Amino acid sequence: MSKIDLTSYPKDKIKVLFLENISDKAVQYFKQQGYADVKKISGALSEEELIKVIKDVHILGIRSKTFISKKVLDSAKKLQAIGCFCIGVNQVDLKACKQKGIAVFNAPYSNTRSVAELVIGASILLIRRILDKNNAAHKGIWNKDAKGSFELRGKTMGIIGYGNIGTQLSVMAEAMGMRVQFFDVETKLPLGNAQAKKSIKEIVSSSDIISLHVPETSQTKNLINKTVIKQFKAGSILVNYARGEVVDLEALALAIKEKHIAGAAIDVFPVEPEKNGDAFESPLQGLSNVLLTPHIGGSTEEAQENIGEDVSIKLYQYLERGVSNGSHTIPSLSLPPVDEAHRILHIHKNVPGVLGAINTLLSKNKINIVGQYLKTNDEIGYVVLDVDSKLSKQAMTLLKEVKETIRVRMLY
Repeated sequence: MSKIDLTSYPKDKIKVLFLENISDKAVQYFKQQGYADVKKISGALSEEELIKVIKDVHILGIRSKTFISKKVLDSAKKLQAIGCFCIGVNQVDLKACKQKGIAVFNAPYSNTRSVAELVIGASILLIRRILDKNNAAHKGIWNKDAKGSFELRGKTMGIIGYGNIGTQLSVMAEAMGMRVQFFDVETKLPLGNAQAKKSIKEIVSSSDIISLHVPETSQTKNLINKTVIKQFKAGSILVNYARGEVVDLEALALAIKEKHIAGAAIDVFPVEPEKNGDAFESPLQGLSNVLLTPHIGGSTEEAQENIGEDVSIKLYQYLERGVSNGSHTIPSLSLPPVDEAHRILHIHKNVPGVLGAINTLLSKNKINIVGQYLKTNDEIGYVVLDVDSKLSKQAMTLLKEVKETIRVRMLY
């Protein structure tokens, strides 16, 4: 089966919109697959702006600054899938996407190395107090002093959140000669000589550098608060390249001023400017030995190219083959194309009896099912049907009549 046969909808009619200066890799990928209407916008769009432009969009690509609300989704009548060209998907209303049968993909692994490398780099700068010496040199002050400057070797790295980035950091820190300990809410196999600890208190009270790698949830909001900061080992360093809501910055600023914490590297903030050039404020500004960066943990050319390719492939495979691996909203299915049959996707509310109703309806109308695949999650079911090509249009009409149907789409 040729590539051109893998879609029933004319490729020149499919609109792809990429926001937030997504890597050109993504644009190139879709154009190479024959999609002509691919538009790229450098910045994020507000809710009102999105509502205006999303009406005829089939594939939407965003990063972390674009928020997809239910109101936006209500206007997206043709939207099939959203690609989050970043690690997280918290900027998308996943519940609304499930209810509307819209697939949501992201790239949880593609910028892992970039973030881990920057944590190591920031740790060296802070433990050596390079920032203060750099500032002094720029002001014409010669400050050659070893006091308060240390090597990473022999120090303890405490990692809170031992996932993709946390484990990569663990390996790199150990290669630098550090001891590594970590805490995670789930049981994780330690890499190398890393040691698992039973609580955050154990980590912060005995680590020289504490690095955060947790998602943004109701449980992690202000995870590092005034009470926890008091438990930090005196003279330790905090690195947050995770999510802005995880750290109480006011409490952190006070601890740095009081010299309980020796320094901090913060890349993410509770409130971040929408675009380059906008004003930015933080209680950490102007403090000694504090490194502030504008959410660039994964912003390397290598990472952005990897993300561009990774998410584009997922979007393309879903659009043309119905493959939903990696989706946060559509149950995961991976299946090969079938010759001499037409493939139809049926997304429905996950209630008992829907599959039976589908089979009964098609059987009554003498429509032969060549192949069938079903996967469900907590809210929706995803059925892929390969049917006799001569009867596929009739099958499409019948499937739309099935109770609890959310969306029906013919692939090829």
